[in-house]
Amino acid sequence: MSKTYQRILGSPLPLFITLFTVVLLCLNLNAQDDSLQIRSIYDKALTEGEAYENLRQLCKDVGNRLSGSEGAQRAVEWSKSKMESYGFDKVWLEPLMVPKWTRGDTETCIILPEKTSLKVLALGFSIGTDGPLRGEVVEFETMQALKDAPEGSLNGKIAFLNQAMNPKLISTFSAYGGCSGGRVRGPSVAAEKGAIGFVMRSLGLRADDFPHTGVMYYSGETDSIPAFALSTNAAYYLSKALEKRTVEIVLEANCEFHSDVESYNVVAEITGNQHPNKVITVGGHLDSWDVGEGAHDDGTGVIQSLEVLRLLKENGIEPKHSIRCVFFMNEENGARGGRAYAQACNERNDEHLAAMESDRGGFAPRGFTVDASKVEIEYLAEWVDLLEPYNIHFIKKGYGGVDINPLKEFGTPLIGFVPDSQRYFDVHHTENDVFENVNKRELELGAATMTSLIYLMDKYGMPEKIED
Repeated sequence: MSKTYQRILGSPLPLFITLFTVVLLCLNLNAQDDSLQIRSIYDKALTEGEAYENLRQLCKDVGNRLSGSEGAQRAVEWSKSKMESYGFDKVWLEPLMVPKWTRGDTETCIILPEKTSLKVLALGFSIGTDGPLRGEVVEFETMQALKDAPEGSLNGKIAFLNQAMNPKLISTFSAYGGCSGGRVRGPSVAAEKGAIGFVMRSLGLRADDFPHTGVMYYSGETDSIPAFALSTNAAYYLSKALEKRTVEIVLEANCEFHSDVESYNVVAEITGNQHPNKVITVGGHLDSWDVGEGAHDDGTGVIQSLEVLRLLKENGIEPKHSIRCVFFMNEENGARGGRAYAQACNERNDEHLAAMESDRGGFAPRGFTVDASKVEIEYLAEWVDLLEPYNIHFIKKGYGGVDINPLKEFGTPLIGFVPDSQRYFDVHHTENDVFENVNKRELELGAATMTSLIYLMDKYGMPEKIED
């Protein structure tokens, strides 16, 4: 017997065969009811869904929305208006201070002596070059090799980290995780060795001309140097040139830091009719990088989260607990929105049953990873059978998400929505992350999948938090 349904009884099974039969019948009816409700959620999402049109508006009418930018402010205003249009019980803004960094209008990388231009983007938080920056290139195939370089060995030179994502790893997020440290800390390590600049191979598996930006941080103990990402094709070209001869490149960028500015998390809620102070949060991050339209990263995530509330309402589901949608600000270059939300929840004395995040793209849904106790993970995993007809294969231990992670401090089970990952890093942090590269049906299936699990958690509660 499923532990989920066994918990509904609230007492040990009786020994009387007649009552036992009645109990089994009730459990079967509950399972049938859940199956029908989930079917209805998917039907509504696939035939009357609004996620795709909402994503189009966010991408085309608002555009990219780096924290602290005018685009981010437009996104806040659009999001609040859209949430209010659905008539949810509550909609509000939560203020926070965010960093402001601007890319500027110049980004070039010229290889000498042929003066070939290589496709390049400055990394987020990079300083500018203060005019053309010329230097001899020294290549490193791994971050470890850069760390092992002797002190002073890069004096006056430009470090080139040509570390590719591991194509043998089926999870492209695992491949990304194996290289992302080079982007985040590589410039500071290169500076420690005396480098005057840093370029790296973009974090993507496909050979193309779209460089991938992303955040990097300078160490307080080293000088800041300009930092860039080359497209995968450009990195290949540079590496092949280095096999034949000494190579110099000229870099130029006029990116700039500014003072922090005020921005907002945007929040909507359907208030629970039995336990209003007990919350299930679902969300993604509203900010994006300043290239492309932030479609998969993370326009799909916030729009799917919004669709969760809309689908619950449209299906006539009146939740016991408050279901809250959060559009987090500043995930890409600071994660301050997640911390601000957790602090606000703590000040309100909110009790979280769970939190779910969608920040892995809008591709076909596969399952969920859960950062929680073994008991909670096993409990949630029992619902895989209900979701299996929709090609959901797993609910297993794993990471929840950057923005919901601060809620872990309060014992909140964290759930990460997992779509298929194979195409995500074709567009991640690039000019190619646009609305046209999102599949309508896959986006809708993801929203329905998230809604279904939240429906079940609300109906049956969580271990140690189950309500009658």
